[in-house]
Amino acid sequence: MPIFNDLNLDNWKESEIWTDSLWIIPERDKTGKHSGFYHGNFIPQIPHQFILRYTKKNEIVFDPFLGSGTTAYAAESLNRNLIGIDIQKKLVDYVGKNVERKNNFSDLIVGDSTKVETFEKVKEILKKHKKEEVQLAILHPPYADIIKFSELKDDLSNAKSLREFLSKFSDVVKNTIEILEKGRYLVIVIGDKYTAGKWIPLGFYCLNEAQKLGLTLKSIIIKNMAGNRAKRNNEAIWRYRALSSDYYIFKHEYILIFKK
Repeated sequence: MPIFNDLNLDNWKESEIWTDSLWIIPERDKTGKHSGFYHGNFIPQIPHQFILRYTKKNEIVFDPFLGSGTTAYAAESLNRNLIGIDIQKKLVDYVGKNVERKNNFSDLIVGDSTKVETFEKVKEILKKHKKEEVQLAILHPPYADIIKFSELKDDLSNAKSLREFLSKFSDVVKNTIEILEKGRYLVIVIGDKYTAGKWIPLGFYCLNEAQKLGLTLKSIIIKNMAGNRAKRNNEAIWRYRALSSDYYIFKHEYILIFKK
């Protein structure tokens, strides 16, 4: 059995863990508490897979971009503890009302994940539960300014430039590394952007920021975005625009897996 999960290798053929580097997911999981109401949230299958792959029951999953709670609900359903941060109080309040704390804890913080003082609160939570570190971090940040999530100036989606976005994102990763157990895993879910006639390889830029901080890249997974509502509802229009111009329609996101 791997030291970082509960997988029984005697029955490895029965495992639901995906091991290919191309994920074609036809639609999002809508069972349980998962809802697609919040524009920009990612599909529940992603945190579900990584929590199974890289944690054991009762270990701690960390999410510095809590959003509408996709990772929180996945952790809850798999009997893992969770610590989550979001800069928007309304989202923290929303998720806090939905998570149950019967068997495992889900402690949520309103704060800016780029700030050291926010992570001091995370350390206080760990100390309260007699823990020192988290075992898995899942980061699904804004894809720069593609979607504006709030009016808050410190929201990453309001970064004034790509350089500012990457600098702030690096701060989040750096803070996260400090509370991540050595030998455990950090997952980044990120897509690219296209603006002013240029493809901006946001995924590669974020990969580079993580590597500069000393993380070891273990895998890159390409996740198909065929189920993206905005692109699906306007598929013919996007195809016409692509044919009448010189670009390709991107339907992928990157899932970057790092080891500390």
